[in-house]
Amino acid sequence: MLKKQNRLKSNSSFKATYSQKRVVSDEFFVLYAGRNKENPEFETKIGFVVSKKIHKRAVKRNRIKRLAREAVRLSFKNKEIESCKLFQSLIYVAKDESLNLDFEKTKKSVTKLINKLANKFI
Repeated sequence: MLKKQNRLKSNSSFKATYSQKRVVSDEFFVLYAGRNKENPEFETKIGFVVSKKIHKRAVKRNRIKRLAREAVRLSFKNKEIESCKLFQSLIYVAKDESLNLDFEKTKKSVTKLINKLANKFI
């Protein structure tokens, strides 16, 4: 589970991140990035969104979010995605294909998107 200081919670934070229009995607997720950090001491906040259009049952939607959260947490721990610490906030939005993902594919997708984002906007 992500640390409390790393979670993006408020609606205004989500709207501010979406408004930056920094977007990268692959076949499983779309990644939105907020502004670049001015102070590197602040933690990067990460949010996860899975729409009801993906699946009507909350159990299925929550599974996707759990897999993505754990993939991000482990990638932080192993220092595979250090470049994401340059942004104030990140939002992962799941696509339809993410419903049948296993953990390894989720982790690959998460790290690939972060690296793609860093190459594009830094």
